[in-house]
Amino acid sequence: MAPEAEQLRLLVIDDEPKLTNFLRLELEVEGYSVAVAHDGASGLIALRSDPAPDLVLLDWNLPDFTGLDICRRIRSTGMKLPVLMLTGYNEVKDKVEALDAGVDDYLVKPFSIEELLARLRALQRRALAMQPDPQDSEQLQIGDLELNLANHDVTRAGRTIQLSNKEYQLLVFLMRSPNKVQSRLEILHGVWGESFYGDDNLLDVYIRYLRQKVESPEEPKLIHTVRGVGFMMRLEEASS
Repeated sequence: MAPEAEQLRLLVIDDEPKLTNFLRLELEVEGYSVAVAHDGASGLIALRSDPAPDLVLLDWNLPDFTGLDICRRIRSTGMKLPVLMLTGYNEVKDKVEALDAGVDDYLVKPFSIEELLARLRALQRRALAMQPDPQDSEQLQIGDLELNLANHDVTRAGRTIQLSNKEYQLLVFLMRSPNKVQSRLEILHGVWGESFYGDDNLLDVYIRYLRQKVESPEEPKLIHTVRGVGFMMRLEEASS
């Protein structure tokens, strides 16, 4: 992911001509190279272009596919490029559904161009932060929970754990600071971006998802709630 906006290729998949024309003008002024697709099929073809886009703005409702369908297809191919969903839906269940489909961030219409640009900058920073640092080990480990930053494999006690894109990002964030209490705001900013100001119930939803997948009653607890503060990753000592 290129760190500078002028180096980024951005694909907008949306069927509203007035909105896409506005976005193209505003984003090109900011230095982005912008391509537009007005339906899902055209968007999928554009995603296979050479060079491929670095980032996608994706409408939820399209004439042929839903934005969720498009995002699932993107993730099924192994593409890691950031996806920002544009939609009129604003319920927590809708946000969770979008994030589970592989969306990285979620922006409710109508929105300001300033907020959109802030979300794009946050996505760029988070994409860079999720890349393995050549100076660091490619493996994160707490007890028998192991996470490979190179191929995104997650295992505990030898069993493979399947995570959604957002669950994986949350687990990486927590495992990079073991035995350290992370405030709710620190986690939200680290995983959802500094511009996130929505319902922080999303964090509780994804903590619950992670616990269901990486913990079992027979295993030492890993994800701990620090009441009034946030959460931390720490291997709970087995009771004697």
